Parts: sequence; C-alpha cells; structure tokens
Amino acid sequence: MTGKAPTLRYERSFLAEGHRFLAGCDEVGRGALAGPVTVGLVVVDLTTVKGLRGVRDSKLLSAPDREALVPKIQRWAASYGVGHATAAEIDATGLMAALRAAGNRAWSQVIREVRPDAVILDGNHNWLAPVSQGSLFGDAETSSEVSCDAPVHTRIKADLQCLSVAAASVLAKVERDRLMIDFAQDYPGYGWDVNKGYATSAHRAAIDGLGPCVEHRRTWRLGTAIAGPGVAAGDIGR
Repeated sequence: MTGKAPTLRYERSFLAEGHRFLAGCDEVGRGALAGPVTVGLVVVDLTTVKGLRGVRDSKLLSAPDREALVPKIQRWAASYGVGHATAAEIDATGLMAALRAAGNRAWSQVIREVRPDAVILDGNHNWLAPVSQGSLFGDAETSSEVSCDAPVHTRIKADLQCLSVAAASVLAKVERDRLMIDFAQDYPGYGWDVNKGYATSAHRAAIDGLGPCVEHRRTWRLGTAIAGPGVAAGDIGR
C-alpha cells in the first residue's frame, strides 16, 4: 500500500453548514475501450463516523486489498451504491451523459437508506448534477430516472484526500472489475480478465485481429492505429 491515507477532514467541514449526511463520489472506467463507466457513492454520517484503516484511492491498492475492503466499507457507510452505464449508452449519449446516468443509478440506491445533504465529487467538472437544459436534439437520458438533487462540490484529488471518496472509488473499481472478468468469459481473446477493458497494447492488437464486440465503445477509435478519445496516461487503470 502506498500514498498518504485520506482523512475525513474535508468531509467534517460540512458540519458547519448544517449537513449531517455527506456522500463521496468517484468514477472508474472513463478511459477504457470496453465495458461500462461505473460510479460509486459512499455516504457517511458526520455526527458519528470514525476513520477506516486501509482505504486509499483504488489505483493505489492491489486487487486483493480492494476486495478485502469492500465488506468493511459497506459496514462503515451509512449508505452506499454503485451504478453503471454500458458501452452502448456511452456510444449513444456521450461519456459525460453516461457518467451522469451511472452516478444517478448509484444515487437511487443510496437514497433507499438515507438522503445525503451534499456530495463531494472527485475532479473539477460536475457531471453528476442534472443538465439544466436539454440539448437541441433533446435529452437522450430517460426522464424517469432519479436524479441527484443535493448540492455537488467538486474537488480535485478528492480520491486521494477524502476518505468517503476513496471508499467510493474502491467499491466502484471492485464491482466494475468483476463485471469485466465475467465479460471476459463471454468474449475471450481481448484479455479483459487482465486489462479490464483498458487501452493496453495487447487489447488494441486483439481488436485489430478479432474486431470489436458488443461491449466495445464503437464510437471510439479502438485499434492500434490511433489512440482512442479520452484516453490519457492518467486514465489508464481508472
């Protein structure tokens, strides 16, 4: 395990604003060529929550360590949820809309137990909140889905600094990895049990040889010729 442990310092600052239940939110799968984008939400009760040893941003943990943390995080949280948006949804609506759909699917799970007063979202762009206006061609998302109605506070490197966000990243990563391992049984040859759908050279070469399958993001450039959109060095493994 590496990296300084995240704390609840930033989360506890929300007590001064009268907030009790605070959700940490993070995504995984943004930079993959195949499979869903997945969003985790972990809610803490600021009046009672204690620290949780061993939790880090999911990128800093081994797969066995992440797996071992899942039941601990689930017991520790006041509520939690993990939502997905498929490769087909990413192709149909775009990445940001797919992230919003996945996040709000996680939100719908969370509010069965408790409704957060606010959300801390990793990064600098609020993709979780509903769009204020539909696009010229209409909103591709279904209006029947529950949407996050709490204030969303973006924070760069929240997954490294905020314990609730790091915990959310672990839940999201473990669940998405399990999905990709299952998909690898149905679509052998792409190495998803190892690369989890990310843009490794072996994965791109396999796409060249086999062609894309239904779980690939067809609107992305997938083969070895040109790197796909949105795949930066920092995204590999997210």
